[in-house]
Amino acid sequence: MAMPAMVLLAAMLIWGVIAAAGQIRCVDAARIAARAAARGDTDAVAAARAAAPPGASVEIAQDDATVRVTVEAPFPAPGRIGAALSVRLGASAVAAREDAPSGAEGGSPWPP
Repeated sequence: MAMPAMVLLAAMLIWGVIAAAGQIRCVDAARIAARAAARGDTDAVAAARAAAPPGASVEIAQDDATVRVTVEAPFPAPGRIGAALSVRLGASAVAAREDAPSGAEGGSPWPP
């Protein structure tokens, strides 16, 4: 009775570590895309998808001064109960736009 419980516990712990690694990949992908979009690069979404976990969605929202990137990815648990225990990983990052025109007085003070 103890052996199956130990195997299940070990499997869940390994899945948790892999999910944490996927979360870190989401954070990195959001950061990479926010910096690229803030510079005005047109391939920011492609850069985010390359760094994100498989199946991730990337959304970029821009306003006059900032760029916000949100990355979300499904992360199912292994085995037959994977659909019941799946989690949704996600992260967002914000960067100040570098391609935005500055004001007439030479820019705005930092922080805004």
